[in-house]
Amino acid sequence: MKLVAITSCPTGIAHTYMAAEALQVAAKAMGHEIKVETQGSVGAENVITDKDLREADGIIIAADTKVDKTRFTGRTIIEVPVKEAIRDPKELINRALSAQPPAAAKVDLTEQVNQIKTEEKESRSGIYKHLMTGVSFMIPFVVAGGLLIALGFAIGGIYVFDHPGSIGETLFTTGKSAFALMIPILGAYIAYSIADRPALVPGMIGGYFASTNGSGFLGALLAGFAAGYLVIAIKKYLKLPKTMQGLMPILIIPLLSSALMGLLMVYVVGEPVAFVNKALADWLNSLNGTNAAILGIILGLMQAFDMGGPVNKAAYAFATSTLVPGHASPIMAAVMAAGMVPPLGIALSTVLAKRKYTAAEKEAGKACWALGASFITEGAIPFAATDPLRVIPSIMAGSAVAGGLSMAFGAGLAVPHGGVWVLLIPNVVTQLVPYIIAILAGTAVTAGILSFVKKNVSEYSGSKVQYENVQGELKL
Repeated sequence: MKLVAITSCPTGIAHTYMAAEALQVAAKAMGHEIKVETQGSVGAENVITDKDLREADGIIIAADTKVDKTRFTGRTIIEVPVKEAIRDPKELINRALSAQPPAAAKVDLTEQVNQIKTEEKESRSGIYKHLMTGVSFMIPFVVAGGLLIALGFAIGGIYVFDHPGSIGETLFTTGKSAFALMIPILGAYIAYSIADRPALVPGMIGGYFASTNGSGFLGALLAGFAAGYLVIAIKKYLKLPKTMQGLMPILIIPLLSSALMGLLMVYVVGEPVAFVNKALADWLNSLNGTNAAILGIILGLMQAFDMGGPVNKAAYAFATSTLVPGHASPIMAAVMAAGMVPPLGIALSTVLAKRKYTAAEKEAGKACWALGASFITEGAIPFAATDPLRVIPSIMAGSAVAGGLSMAFGAGLAVPHGGVWVLLIPNVVTQLVPYIIAILAGTAVTAGILSFVKKNVSEYSGSKVQYENVQGELKL
């Protein structure tokens, strides 16, 4: 049988390609062919052609962002979060191959209940998918802006903005421009995820208002959702004569939705959300000692809990919202430290407790060094998938230690990504040595706990047989 699939995660880095590989490996093991189109940070790769689609016996979309499904019109699609493809690719392939249009025949009560539960789950994941679409488009602006600001400081010193026209000041200003765009982009693409291209204009306008009236990240969230559902309402309830229908997408919808968004952001959203943001900022600035450490521990637990999933992304989005050009954020520092620990701790454990890992896992552990150092928490997923009850508590403990110590030490980070590589840039991290100690301590805690709780594995190899534990299955 032949299948086609699309994988896409919010950052377009790890989950996208891990899901694609999981589907390809599972399909090959089951004797099927599959072509997986990855919609990652570099754009669409291995694109599905019309010929592929005509020959496909099953279609899978494993994505946490908006995917254009117009080319699949009239076909049955199995659509799931991207982690489902990593967790159980074989079951997903079987579902895709056996999928049929809903039968008119009577179904029993159990099937009805299961269908209702599925619909409720899809409904709940809709808001998350819209949010992650906005975040996925925003992240490149955040990362590029943060790193450019850091490079500006590295070249021009801490008072780089006092030297207009210099290379350092130009890079600093470019970074600030990218930062200024990230809030409107967030609002625009949340709206786009909900109501497609007609919602881009009101979403962008709402995000711009949020960036200028103090409502910031939270204001852009509200603006994006409001713009998207506002466009849907206009399309549904505003009925024009057929002769004027052509004006809807180019005149009526942009004009009405933009006017309403401006009124909403100025008279309803702006001041209340700006007040909440100020109160939150004042509270964060007042944290010190034990209180700061507790917040760091909570953020650390969130980073490791689902390793790039919704909880992890919520902590990361919160951290990026605290970034201000020219200032180091303690929240951002704690989140990045905690996010680096899971892969690093696992990598160290594969070295310290070699008898507790298979040959394949030890090889994967080598990659975890690079993934952890680059702040790609998803590197821990393969290990968590095979032994969740031991791995997940271990990495959560280490990340909690790293986040708590980072906050307690008062470390701050001026950029939103980059891992250990940005630590080499001057003025990017405050309290650099204590910050490194926090990361090392968290890594040691995860490695120590994991090396203790993991059981020894038995690997037998000879001329005729070789056993290997791969993704939780014993394969001969």
